Amino acid sequence: MPTSFAPPVASPIVTWGIALLALGMSSWVAWACGRTGDAAGGTRRSLVASIVLALWMTFLWQLAVRGVLARFFSVPPPFPVVVLVSVVAAASLGLSPFGRRMALALPFAVLIGAQAFRLPLELVMHRAATEGVMPPQMTYTGRNFDIVTGALALLLLPWLAKGTAPRALLWLWNILGATLLINVVGIAIVSLPPIHSFGTAPERLNTWIAFPPFIWLPTILVPAALLGHILVTRKLLAASSPHRLG
Repeated sequence: MPTSFAPPVASPIVTWGIALLALGMSSWVAWACGRTGDAAGGTRRSLVASIVLALWMTFLWQLAVRGVLARFFSVPPPFPVVVLVSVVAAASLGLSPFGRRMALALPFAVLIGAQAFRLPLELVMHRAATEGVMPPQMTYTGRNFDIVTGALALLLLPWLAKGTAPRALLWLWNILGATLLINVVGIAIVSLPPIHSFGTAPERLNTWIAFPPFIWLPTILVPAALLGHILVTRKLLAASSPHRLG
């Protein structure tokens, strides 16, 4: 098995699809920060969040474009480090006192509706697999079924907009979505070159996400999905009414 990897050659649909979804979800996080707390400081909070996210995404892009993140056999390997930082940051935000205020300030229609991004994301990932850019086990024709989370988020939107979605149904969506997220993350991890659980053939190795803009998938989109589940959980736990949720 090679120890160095070349950037994947992807179509504009795959390249721009991942990039635009990452930019869209980072913008959503910045907007959500601005909607939390007092209205007077909303613009400032949104601006600060936008700057932090822009700097982080730029830093990741620079590491990826230079091939640093593709050094999977370095000790320690840079790729899992930046992913871990991203995931811990998202979890810390969601579990913080500010995260609780976010959960209470944003309606379920916004929190769950935003997770509909996982439907087009899975379609783009499927296209990446058909192009030989992404391992097939990471798509819905393989072992990744996270497309269900995005599709159900869209189907729930009418109920969510009216505030009449049953609490039990929202718990079910949240648990299912979190489980499917863990599943695809696990598949991505065991498909990395050092583990290569699905084989050492190039098309079976998960190396594409170490290059731009695909690095934003595990460091922006996955953390955004995790943040969404944490916020929904906190809002569900804080909800006073089991029948009508806003």
